[in-house]
Amino acid sequence: MNTEAAASIAATLKNKDLLTLFDFSSDEIKYLLERAETMKTEQKQGKLSTALAGKSLGMIFENASTRTRVSFEVGMTQLGGHALFLSPRDLQIGRGESLRDTAKVLSRYVDAIMIRTNSHEKVEELAEYADIPIINALTDLYHPCQALADLLTVKEHKGTWDGLKACFIGDGNNVAHSWIIACTKLGMDASLAVPKGYEPDAEVWRKIEELALEMGTKVTCTNDPAEAAFKADVVYTDVWTSMGSEAEQDKRLNDFKGFQINEELMSHAADDYIFLHCLPAHRGEEVSAEVIDGSHSVIYDEAENRLHAQKAVLEAVIS
Repeated sequence: MNTEAAASIAATLKNKDLLTLFDFSSDEIKYLLERAETMKTEQKQGKLSTALAGKSLGMIFENASTRTRVSFEVGMTQLGGHALFLSPRDLQIGRGESLRDTAKVLSRYVDAIMIRTNSHEKVEELAEYADIPIINALTDLYHPCQALADLLTVKEHKGTWDGLKACFIGDGNNVAHSWIIACTKLGMDASLAVPKGYEPDAEVWRKIEELALEMGTKVTCTNDPAEAAFKADVVYTDVWTSMGSEAEQDKRLNDFKGFQINEELMSHAADDYIFLHCLPAHRGEEVSAEVIDGSHSVIYDEAENRLHAQKAVLEAVIS
């Protein structure tokens, strides 16, 4: 991307909310990933930006996290800014204060808010009333920050996104949604394989199909994991029992039989496929140890790239 085009795109991103990648153009996503690549290289060289010196990020966590909290907090520090961890116990929303009042007050204190919660509607409401950028760090419908790190990892290991086939095998959840959206935005064909009853949200999938038609890519949803994995360049999965679904664990273990990412299933994929997992992983459930710890796995590069992708987002949206 040339300097003039990059400057133009950077201007469109200032003060922009990151709620879902549906709201970002392909060029905006590519810009963020180029900045993430540059930041990663510079960090390895010992060069750290001070772009966010004097800036603060409020981080609201209603769900536990390892990678999200550490990567955002370290990212703000590396950019010269400061991050505040805020649990419901630390905020009055834990005692019934409205999201509107919380958004209005925090907008007077910090320069952006990152929130990790269950309800996507809650994030949308926060964005409606806040005067600063809102960053969705996970909801029941979307996980856009994870998808950006995934795209960065694919580019590092495949050199391109164009013409690749990606698949997601497992639950049609928030990670699957954002991954398929991300693939479609950047020109990859994408297949999703789920057990019956675990299909993606109907409205989200409708929008994905419309997006694929617009982008000239192909998306499919099947109940056959071998079909989804056929000739796939990138294979992705997530835990079968996500946060909030623990009571369904026994049922899910039964329903997801045949959907484990293992060497037999991966015999259908491209010979040089890469394996992604957003972590935490349950070895022996959704993925075999042979695959996740094998030569095709790039999960630790993927986890590291949460830091670099989020730094690019923070730099882009905070004025």
